[in-house]
Amino acid sequence: MPARFRHAALIGKHQLPGPQPLLTEIAAFLREQGLRVSLDHAAAAQTGADPAAALSLAEIGAQCDIAVVVGGDGTMLGIARALAPFDVALVGINQGRLGFITDVRAAEWHEALGTIIMGDFEEERRSLIEGGIWRGGQRAEEGLALNDVVVGRGATASMIEVRVDVGEEFVANMRADGIIIATPTGSTAYALSAGGPILHPAIGGWVLVPIASHTLSNRPIVLPDGKPVVLTIVSDADVSANFDMHGITALGPGDQVRVWRSDLSARFVHPHGWSYYATLRRKLRWYEGTTS
Repeated sequence: MPARFRHAALIGKHQLPGPQPLLTEIAAFLREQGLRVSLDHAAAAQTGADPAAALSLAEIGAQCDIAVVVGGDGTMLGIARALAPFDVALVGINQGRLGFITDVRAAEWHEALGTIIMGDFEEERRSLIEGGIWRGGQRAEEGLALNDVVVGRGATASMIEVRVDVGEEFVANMRADGIIIATPTGSTAYALSAGGPILHPAIGGWVLVPIASHTLSNRPIVLPDGKPVVLTIVSDADVSANFDMHGITALGPGDQVRVWRSDLSARFVHPHGWSYYATLRRKLRWYEGTTS
C-alpha cells in the first residue's frame, strides 16, 4: 500500500461567491485524520480563513503531497497544469454533474477521501501537450495543455486552411472551421463533440480532429505522441489558437502552432475500485447492459 499522505491542499472554484460549507467540512475532516491542511486563495475566501495564510499554487506544489480540488473539470484543468511540475497527487470532488477528471461525487467525498488519504487508492498518470506559437521562425508564445490545443476561426465566418505536418512528414492541407489536437484526457472534451474518438488514458497517442471540415474525407485521425505536430496557417483569415481554451492568440499566414508530448504528467488518484469505463458509462449514459 502506498505511503499515507501528510499535507493536503484544499482548492476551491474561484468563480463561486460566498461561503461554501462543503469546503469547511472537508478541511475539518482532513485535519481529524491527522493531515496538515493548507488552503488556496479561493478556498480561504469561501471558508472564512485568514487570506494571509492562503498558499499560491507554486507554494502548494512545493509544500503539499495531495491536492483536493472541489469544482468541475474546468477548475481541475488549470490546477493540473500548474501542479504537474511538482508531482502532487490530485483528487477531484465534483459539486455538479459527474466530471471525467473530477470524478468523486460531492455526496460520496467522505468515504472516498477516507480511503485515499490512508493510501488505498488507484493512481494514474495523464499526459500533457507542450508547445507554442512560432512567428517568423521565432517562438512568440508557449503553452501547456491537459485537454487540447485548438486552432480555429475567429469572429469571421470564413473557413481556415491549415497545413498539418507530423514529424518530418507532410499529412495534408485541411480546410475547416478549425483543428483540434487532443490528448486522451481531452478526447472526451471538445474533440468528442466534434466527432472524434475516445482514447483510453493509457494510450500513448493524440487525436487530430477537423472541425466542420470542408472535405468530408478529412476524418479524425489517431496519431502517436512520439513525434511533434506542426500546424501552419495557410489562409489569410481570422485565425486564433489556444491551449486548454486558455491564452487565445491571433494568428496570420505562415504562423505555426508546434506541439509535442510534454515530459510532465498530471498525477490523479481515485478511490479504490475506480474504473475509467464506469466513468464513461455514467457520464455518457451508457446504461444498457450494465448494473451500475
